[in-house]
Order: sequence, then C-alpha cells, then structure tokens
Amino acid sequence: MSELQLSPLHDRHLAAGGRLAPFAGWSMPVQYTGIREEHAAVRERAGVFDVSHMGQIEVAGPDALSLLQQTISNDLATVAVGGAQYGLICRPDGGIADDVFTYRLGDQRYLVVTNATNHAADLAWLRRYAAGLEVELSDRIGDFAMLAVQGPAARELVGGLAAAELPPRMRAAQSTVAGVPALICGTGYTGEPGVEILCAPADAGALWDRLLAAGVTPAGLGARDTLRLEACFHLHGNDIGPDRDPIEAGLGWCCKEATGFVGSAAVTAARQDTTALRLVAFRIEGEGIARPGNPIAGGGEVTSGTLSPSLGVGIGMAYVPPDLAAPGSELEIDVRGRTRRALVTEKPLYRPKES
Repeated sequence: MSELQLSPLHDRHLAAGGRLAPFAGWSMPVQYTGIREEHAAVRERAGVFDVSHMGQIEVAGPDALSLLQQTISNDLATVAVGGAQYGLICRPDGGIADDVFTYRLGDQRYLVVTNATNHAADLAWLRRYAAGLEVELSDRIGDFAMLAVQGPAARELVGGLAAAELPPRMRAAQSTVAGVPALICGTGYTGEPGVEILCAPADAGALWDRLLAAGVTPAGLGARDTLRLEACFHLHGNDIGPDRDPIEAGLGWCCKEATGFVGSAAVTAARQDTTALRLVAFRIEGEGIARPGNPIAGGGEVTSGTLSPSLGVGIGMAYVPPDLAAPGSELEIDVRGRTRRALVTEKPLYRPKES
C-alpha cells in the first residue's frame, strides 16, 4: 500500500469499513457493506463514489480548440461554454488510446478528464501535438478530488446542499456544495441521473461527510463496474483499447472525421469494413457468468462479464463477427470448458426507472 497513491478520502474509506485494493496505481475502495447493497443503493436512491484517481488536464489559450480538435475524436467546436462532451483519443491507426470527457470552462479554456492508467500518456500525447501552438497545458491531477453522486435521488440530495441550481446533463458549472467551491458536472458512469463534483483535495472530506449525512450511500469500484456494465458503458482496458477501433466498439457516433483528428483516416476506413468484429451486449440464458477472455464459438471473445444485481442474470459485452451481432443472435460462450448460451441484447441492458 505504501507505494500506491492515496485518495484525499483515504481515512474516510477506512472509517466507513471500505475494503481497499490497488487500482490503476491507487489504493481505492472496492466495496463497503457489499457490491449488491451498494449497487441497489444507486439504482434505488443515491450512492457516492470516490473517483479521485481520474486525471485532469487543463488546456487554455488561443489554440486550445485547435489542439483538441486534432487530438480528440469528437467536434468540440459544437460545445458551448459550460458544456461537456465525450470523445476518444485515437492513435494514427485508429486504435483507442483513451476515452475522455472534456468540459468547456471558458472561451479558450477546457478541462479534459482522463482515465487514471492513461493520464500520463494522454498528457504526453497532448504536449506532442501542442508544439508550435499558442496553448498552455497544465497537469491538474493533483488539484482535484472527484466525487460521483449517482441515483434517482442524487440530484435532489446534492441540490439541497448546493448554492445554485445544478447543471443539467452534459453541462458543467462552478458553484458550491455544502459550502465547498466545486465544478459540478452533469455526467456519470452508472446510467442513473446524478453529478460529478470536482473540488480541492483539502475540501473533499467535509463534502463527503455532508453527502453521507444527507443520506447518500458510500459505494465502491465493484458496484461502479456492475452499474456501468448494465448501462453498457465501455471500460478502457476491457471493452476498448489500442487494439480496437471506434467503429467496431460502437463508438462511431463520437468520431467526427471532418475535424481531421489523429486517426480519422483509419476510422473512415473502418466504417467501410463489413468483416470486422462488433461489440455487443448479451444476457446469459440460464445459470453461469461469463468473464473477460472467454472465447465465443464462431469467433470473438467476452470483454466484460458479471452477474447483474438488477436483472439477476449473467450479463456482459463481447466482440463477435457481424453474423452474430444482431439482437436476438445466440452465442455459445466457453466458460472454463463449459458452454454457456447467451442472447445478444439491445443496449443498454438495464434502463433506469427514473431519468
């Protein structure tokens, strides 16, 4: 543990009975009372996740937009001040180096939120393409703690502590929550309504305490994974990575090749490839749980798999050939020598009761 980075909320996790484990170079809570209980709390009311391991990069200056258009797959020119957008950082061959959220904080100022394992590489990538541009890049990973409050009651509970109305989905605003100055973002990774709150690390403990006092349940990374998989959100390193392109991953919607981003030519070519594997969602028929790496008869393999607490069945995502990709297609998954049958299902696998 001594070699791992510690969240500003480390002591709170220990006090709450959190079971800590290494994750992306950090000591982070996997669960508190249990994954099922924490999953249910988010689906039924509200849970709070410590996601302070995520990275942040500030991009500012006259050429900030030009740099981001070159290095991120989506079209940030369409995002107004206070807006948010999901996009990909692609390699020249179209492989997905990371998936990121970008918040436009001002006319010439943006904040890019990266995955923890990719933060240093993303920063180096942006710096490479910033050469010769009038732009300032700042590594802000040490300047923020990040809390995700998610669930049907999340916005009401956070709103009761906030100084102003919360921003809607895919918007962001500077405000205060429980007296703590923060950037409040209408984004999340569970499929439920909610917000992500970025604040100074020194303020995170007080904010955490107020959220718990308001009735928000602490939730660990275990529940975060089951929730995101029910919602069919991609996990970098499992469902996407440098060996997968955005089209086979079903992420062509956030690729605007007209901007000329790095890898755009490869993405355009991938759109024409009718033989490439496709990422699908599936439900196990009967008992059993598929796990990453399990092979599928006819080609392909599972990238994510778990028992869905909300649905009570095994679920997952997998890359399969086009002839197995349509909803209703039957899959035969080899789970440690036993064949488990599954049906390809429309995404998402679970839809929230409220939105």
